[in-house]
Amino acid sequence: MHAWEQIQKTIDYIEEHISEEIRIETLAKIALLSQFYYQRLFSRLVKKPVNEYIKLRRLAIASEALLNKNKRIIDVALDLGFSSHENFTRTFKNAFGITPEEYRGKPVRLNNFVKPQLLLNYTLIDENVPLIADGIVLEITGQKILSAQYFTGLIVEESIEQMPGGGETGIDNLGILWDNFHESKSTISGIKSGGDELGVAYAGTKEGYYCYFAGGEATSNEQVDGYTSWELPEGEYIVCSFEAEDFEHLVMDAVYKAHKYLFETWLPNHQIVTKRFAAERYASHEPDTTKMEIWVMKVPMV
Repeated sequence: MHAWEQIQKTIDYIEEHISEEIRIETLAKIALLSQFYYQRLFSRLVKKPVNEYIKLRRLAIASEALLNKNKRIIDVALDLGFSSHENFTRTFKNAFGITPEEYRGKPVRLNNFVKPQLLLNYTLIDENVPLIADGIVLEITGQKILSAQYFTGLIVEESIEQMPGGGETGIDNLGILWDNFHESKSTISGIKSGGDELGVAYAGTKEGYYCYFAGGEATSNEQVDGYTSWELPEGEYIVCSFEAEDFEHLVMDAVYKAHKYLFETWLPNHQIVTKRFAAERYASHEPDTTKMEIWVMKVPMV
């Protein structure tokens, strides 16, 4: 068995016993490693120390539980292994910048640490061959756009460290951007009825930052006051399509795993160079949407 498979066993164990006391000794035994080497290997593969990872996963689950207002905050805290209301409040605020009470009173989208699926770091698939991993179905194909496609929407620029799925916690500004776009979508001139929606990450205007565009398919590239246009150019693309059980898992979990697989495993191993943007394409943000695509444009071989 590969080392990553041993670590994955402990990741799965942590998720199943997240409300219990979890000891390093227990995890090391599951992985058949010494405590020292287990912690070292876990940090290398997950990019977080074991205890930090457990805390972040507890906070992620707590943020979901807090939306149920029938459950007291102290009960959420104790159920997830926090020693007291004060300890939970301090930890939550350090991670997200707001208290559990503030979050419950006015919920916002949060950047949470996603449970890793290490299989995606070490499994290489051919084009048009589906891969099933941890509740998502992923497939990579080649596609060609014969004429440019246009989108109209909003943009935000923020620190790369705050990019969702990157491991940092905080307020999910991209989620807020999408909310703002949907509030005004029906009033934007030129938006196609039933057209796709597109979220694009690309290079920022200053070092350490990136820009993100959130918008809908448009009939042309005509500029609309107060909004930004994005053009998906004609050319050859690598498209990573993936499905999840529901929309929340699609945008809060699967999309980060698909990005990681495409950019850190598939493209490097196929020695494919792409232009400096990645477009997330959806049919819509409706709750019954369970499929998404990531489009990257190939740089022509010289």
